[in-house]
Amino acid sequence: MDMKQIRETAREKMKGYCRVCRFCDGVACAGEVPGMGGIGTGSSFRANIKALENVKINLRTLHDAKAPDISFELFGKKLSMPIISAPITGATYNMGGALTEAEFIQAVISGSKDAGSIGMCGDGGNPVFYDSGLQAINQEGGHGIAIIKPRENHKVLEMAKRAESIGAMAVGTDVDGAGLVTMALMGQPVGPKTCEELKQIISVSNIPFIIKGIMTPDEAEMACEVGADAIVVSNHGGRILDGTPGVAQVLPSIAQRVKGKITILADGGVRSGTDVLKYLALGADAVLVGRPIIVGAFGSGREGVKLVLETIANQLKQAMILTGCKNLQYIKETVSVIY
Repeated sequence: MDMKQIRETAREKMKGYCRVCRFCDGVACAGEVPGMGGIGTGSSFRANIKALENVKINLRTLHDAKAPDISFELFGKKLSMPIISAPITGATYNMGGALTEAEFIQAVISGSKDAGSIGMCGDGGNPVFYDSGLQAINQEGGHGIAIIKPRENHKVLEMAKRAESIGAMAVGTDVDGAGLVTMALMGQPVGPKTCEELKQIISVSNIPFIIKGIMTPDEAEMACEVGADAIVVSNHGGRILDGTPGVAQVLPSIAQRVKGKITILADGGVRSGTDVLKYLALGADAVLVGRPIIVGAFGSGREGVKLVLETIANQLKQAMILTGCKNLQYIKETVSVIY
């Protein structure tokens, strides 16, 4: 099965929830939450796409970067690419239900591993979301990362320990989910986290801890101070607050503040290997991919997820050849970023 077939199958299975547009930019689905759109006017979703579009990279062809190495090490584990599957839940109410939650997240975790990368599982108002994610990670021998909503501390600690007990590579919390109304409606309130609360969680975690949802340099610095191992620069895919800037707009100032102190992951609008190259040039160590992974899973299960990741990885290699980058370390030094 090729990408065209995957997209056609996913479009049919997700009818009424996602149009699987030729280019996923958040225009047609603005305000469709639940669904795959951005919150409110959809401007935050579109901002991620527009911010990446506004970043230009210059061509370089007089060099010997003929076979770029895109391998990446995360928390001591070597991955084949700096491209990770983002934590996504809601196969029924966001994606139409052609796949159960368990089928969806198993496809993500297994397909990511098959591609030589790693996938994240998420959390939500229904306990089956997190349970299914841990089951998928456990089935792959711990090859996965569990992300927990910013619940009350005792609950986050309990859920983090469950991830640790199955050998998950890392755990974290998506603080950008602090205002999710659906969680409150299901009797599971979430909210912002203080530095003291984060310190408490991180102090008892025996595996790397990630804070997802950082959009300012000062909060990136706070993440370093509380002992986090990585941050994800993210506006929650434009699904939590209308009117935010795009991730590519804020990433350079965050990287300037904390690069080298903490692993920086960027999440928002990645659709191609060129997008990955742009984020790496702007200061990220790796990227997360969300909506294209959903299309892969609904289009052809774990094989679809694998193909999506490999396609983006191959595009990244081609972009590196055309910008003179032998490996990921060369990108920051060699790629000319133009706004």
